[in-house]
Amino acid sequence: MTDADVDGAHIRTLLLTFFYRYQRELVEKGFIYIACPPLYKVERGKNHNYCYNENQLKDTIEGFGEKANYNIQRFKGLGEMMPKQLWDTTMNPQTRMMKRVEIEDALEADRIFNILMGDKVAPRREFIETHSSNLDLATLDI
Repeated sequence: MTDADVDGAHIRTLLLTFFYRYQRELVEKGFIYIACPPLYKVERGKNHNYCYNENQLKDTIEGFGEKANYNIQRFKGLGEMMPKQLWDTTMNPQTRMMKRVEIEDALEADRIFNILMGDKVAPRREFIETHSSNLDLATLDI
């Protein structure tokens, strides 16, 4: 479980690198999951929606119509959430969203981990530039 922002994504990558490199059996057997906390809470009247990325936030706001009044709260980290919010969105087995980490192609996973977590900057930069159209740019702090 990490923050929903770009810093959390970086920490998640570091943790996944550790598990992939030193505890691969846990990954291969399907014991590693990623908890998905929301990035935003949108309140309108007594109702609220949690949004997990910029696209969901945009769709939620557009669904209200032009003159709607609403409040947006961006969670910069898990520590900014009230305990009940964290429980309801990220920890409660009945309502949380989890992603199971799976390796479809071990050789390709190894190659990408080497590029992204290696000590050579040029291949990492080239990879990001080549695949930037496939990234969820809404999660990047620009």
